[in-house]
Amino acid sequence: MPYRDLRAFLRALEENGELKRIPFEVDPVLEIAEFADRSVKSGGPALLFEKPKGHDIPVLINSFASMRRMEIALEVGSVEEVARRIVDLLEMRAPEGLVGKLKMLPKLAEMGSFFPRTVSRGACQEVIRTEGFSLRDLPALQCWPEDGGRFITLPLVFSRNPDTGKRNCGMYRMQIFDERTAGMHWQTHKQGAEHYRRMRHHGLKRMDVAVAIGADPVTMFSAILPLPPDLDEMIFAGFLRQRPVEMVKCQTSDLEAPANAEIVLEGYVELGELRTEGPFGDHTGFYSLADEYPVFHATCVTRRDQPIYATTIVGPPPMEDYYMGKAIERIFLPLMRLQLPEVRDIAMPAEGVFHNLILVSMRKSYPGHARKVMHAIWGTGQAMFSKCIVVVDEDVDVQNSREVAWKALNHIDPERDIQFVMGPVDSLDHSSRLPNYGSKMGVDATRKWPGEGFTRPWPGMIEMSPEVKRRVDELWKQAGL
Repeated sequence: MPYRDLRAFLRALEENGELKRIPFEVDPVLEIAEFADRSVKSGGPALLFEKPKGHDIPVLINSFASMRRMEIALEVGSVEEVARRIVDLLEMRAPEGLVGKLKMLPKLAEMGSFFPRTVSRGACQEVIRTEGFSLRDLPALQCWPEDGGRFITLPLVFSRNPDTGKRNCGMYRMQIFDERTAGMHWQTHKQGAEHYRRMRHHGLKRMDVAVAIGADPVTMFSAILPLPPDLDEMIFAGFLRQRPVEMVKCQTSDLEAPANAEIVLEGYVELGELRTEGPFGDHTGFYSLADEYPVFHATCVTRRDQPIYATTIVGPPPMEDYYMGKAIERIFLPLMRLQLPEVRDIAMPAEGVFHNLILVSMRKSYPGHARKVMHAIWGTGQAMFSKCIVVVDEDVDVQNSREVAWKALNHIDPERDIQFVMGPVDSLDHSSRLPNYGSKMGVDATRKWPGEGFTRPWPGMIEMSPEVKRRVDELWKQAGL
């Protein structure tokens, strides 16, 4: 059975020795963040702060901050198991004949069971407040000294496409401005921002938004997945957890929120209203500067009777988001290979903070093949933000950054093998010449072929013969080494 809610996940973490309770008072302003940073960088556990200073709501942080915790969250022995399930789904073919169709029925029924299910009541609405509430009641963190204030950093933000009616769930940080308003950090490339633009195009004045804080781990994780624009994250969450996500209608709008969430903020964005948000210590390891963003107005807060506040911090890598990104890398490799079957593996090192560096190993079949792969990646979803793509041959282990650096640096002629292109870049890239637009670099570090103008012999790699290795294995033991 998948986790029903955040509490079930918390119990699993505790049972596996992956959770530490902090029973004394710790300040949500900077102190909890410092605890979390030290813990993730030392391989420490998830942390549950039972007495955050000035608040009576416990704070959970670093719940995804290791590959072991990601496996516990996804209820698998390895995230590769999820990738294999995706492969099985993608390999479904139209059945031939009556027998084939009958055999397909169980799989089709299973797919139907992934769709979210609307329920009449949910634990997230045990307490309902349309008056007498304040966003400042949340133990939201100020993570870094120069942050513009306290931020909600792990929110599930729900909106609806005004043209198709389809739901989107994204994770966009929210700076708390006062008791009833917060910034809505919709970067221009995100679906929340696209819904905002479409509503403005239609001349609408308000956009309903619901924000869930704390849910079962798969539902939370699904909010950051790089899914196609109109694929409901709650459907994919159902696929990952093998059970539908239960949703409940909000009190003040037609939106729905996860029924078993800890806290739900209901409200709206006034279209055209902007306010300065930030600075914010971001996942790049640098502060993203203050800028103008839409404003969320809270009209209602619903919550469990005794909620838990789930949060995270980002900053100099590796942080919790690195492990979430690593799981995405492994889970979505089969989808990339569906479009690019020549790709053998990909890696996004922590120091590349997702968009700065992607390493790709590929099976090269024709001249210029590496450049085709680069451009295909730049044309794929959020991979378009990749600032540097390094492509190597299939015998290079891209999970080993030292091996990639060694072989790539030996294989390239810089003028010949480095290509620059212009295009969209991540909004958080402070080095780009313009916001959201700049240059990207591709490095073809594959062995060069005569068809690519390389006519010199390509040398073999130094390696000792197997016979000598076996002989020295015996002599090594004899020498007592």
